[in-house]
Amino acid sequence: MGVMNYSDLESRLVQSLALKHRPVSVTFVDTPPAGVSAFSGQVPAGCAFWQLASEGRSFYTQQSDHYNCAVGCHTHSIPLPPERESDLMATVSFMVETGYLKMEDVPGIARMQATPKHVVYSPVADSKVPPDVVIVRGAPGKLMLLQEAGYRSGVKVESPLLARPTCMAIPVSMARGVTMSTGCVGNRVYTQLEDSELYVMVPGADVARVAEQLETIVSANAVLNDYHQQRRKELLAT
Repeated sequence: MGVMNYSDLESRLVQSLALKHRPVSVTFVDTPPAGVSAFSGQVPAGCAFWQLASEGRSFYTQQSDHYNCAVGCHTHSIPLPPERESDLMATVSFMVETGYLKMEDVPGIARMQATPKHVVYSPVADSKVPPDVVIVRGAPGKLMLLQEAGYRSGVKVESPLLARPTCMAIPVSMARGVTMSTGCVGNRVYTQLEDSELYVMVPGADVARVAEQLETIVSANAVLNDYHQQRRKELLAT
């Protein structure tokens, strides 16, 4: 397939899916890539890095940059320091008390198989390293097309629609293929995800093949839309 043209890839995704937000590249690395700066500052949750990248920033994080979100550290297999080890249980207990979770739900939360040393975030067009996962956010009717392109391209597609926590969609996508997530309340606050939006995660190894099928899928859906509109009109007229 040759060298990936990430600028072309992002343009294809944005145009085909009418995206309002730039798709984000997420890569787990042992050594930060050249030309990418370390993240400076703090965020309330790891998914907030997605928002920064979608706004055009490229950076890499240390494990400590993720400590403010115990659940995100859990899904990314990032160990909390001794003085913060109780944060996860405190957060989970709070969620259980509110009725948001049941304690028996916790073992079912997907996690990274290995602990990352660094995570690189950027808009897809600005990727300096091949992404492990590409995060696409948008309207369900548009992300449906991305999922269908996944099926058409022959890559693995995880059929169940994932719920909370949103960040577990990253390890699920890496292990099982194209994955759709409805998001969660924390993610919606930290990334300003609208009620009318959700996510599709595409494994980096598959994203070019999926994007190649988008034109066919978009065209086919336009034809089928006309077909169904006409069929509905004719049947309702009888």
